[in-house]
Amino acid sequence: MGCDNTKKTALCLKKCLLFLSVLSTVSLIFNGLLREPKAITNLSTFSNWRNNRNVTILLWHWPFGRKLSLEGDVCWDRYRIPHCRLVVQRALFPSADVVVFHNKELAQGHQKLPTDLPRPQGQRWAWMSLEAPASNGNLHQYANIFNMTITYRRDADVTIPYGELIPKEDEGHLVDDIPLNKTFLVCWVVSNYRNEHKRSQVFKELNATVFVKVYGRWTKTRLHSRALLPTISHCYFYLAFENIFTKDYITEKLWRNAYQGGAVPVVVGPQLGDYKAVAPANSFIHVDEFASVKDLGRYLQQLAKDKKRYSEYFTWKHQWKVKLYTDWRERLCKICSQYNSLPQHKVYSDLEAWVNAINT
Repeated sequence: MGCDNTKKTALCLKKCLLFLSVLSTVSLIFNGLLREPKAITNLSTFSNWRNNRNVTILLWHWPFGRKLSLEGDVCWDRYRIPHCRLVVQRALFPSADVVVFHNKELAQGHQKLPTDLPRPQGQRWAWMSLEAPASNGNLHQYANIFNMTITYRRDADVTIPYGELIPKEDEGHLVDDIPLNKTFLVCWVVSNYRNEHKRSQVFKELNATVFVKVYGRWTKTRLHSRALLPTISHCYFYLAFENIFTKDYITEKLWRNAYQGGAVPVVVGPQLGDYKAVAPANSFIHVDEFASVKDLGRYLQQLAKDKKRYSEYFTWKHQWKVKLYTDWRERLCKICSQYNSLPQHKVYSDLEAWVNAINT
């Protein structure tokens, strides 16, 4: 170290001792951070250790058999959700934190729960479905099996809506022009038309008051996917009618067809409160707000003539934009963003009762 006399040797020795002392301190600190969580007394350090641990999500089978790529760090690369590992290899079952089962394949008998395998302690099984209750089949057989629910319901452990409104990043962003080249007062795109549906009765009563332009398979006027939104943009109002009326069941009929199509949605489905919980009050018209469907029709006629009042139904666009959820990978990654806040010992003793809970 260049120490070629007694004084320099003594000085050099002191420097070496000081260096070794610092190195020893750093080593102790580093080793302390790598200990088991129970040995970490600093709460913030423990929180960071816990949050930085990768959570492994095992998807037991792809929804509807439609496989997607899991190459790379999917959750981070696509959705900026860190420390989340999506896998489909069943050999990883023993090390998975959460195992997700999509209900459709279970209900159809195409897949089965791995109840013959020893279930690791602390592993959570998640029941996932975007179907309305009537389409989920017999759920009594799943009593005391699942620890998590992943559905469109707001009270699910992980909520995966069909869409939502999220804040615009730039508050100064220009509002999309409200289409004024309207051709029809009311439009509806429908393929699955059945007389027994409640929405069909509302349609019949409304169509007796105002003309409703109907597209879709039912009227043999199918729209190409690229033509859907441009067609709806020529309508003042769009019938975002759900085919099933149940808690929180609000599909792309509102988020994509009406909101993105540039028409004011007239909604039939869950209770008014469910809509108000997820959308601005003055951005849609709920049938239940009127004494009769005939009164609703008259209101639509009056509103279309009043450009100022009509334009107020689009003021939400100043602050909000529509986000659609269509990729199952994004829905699965969302588990990780909520994992540490989920109950650790929850079990659904009666999944059937929870799924079929009525509107409250």
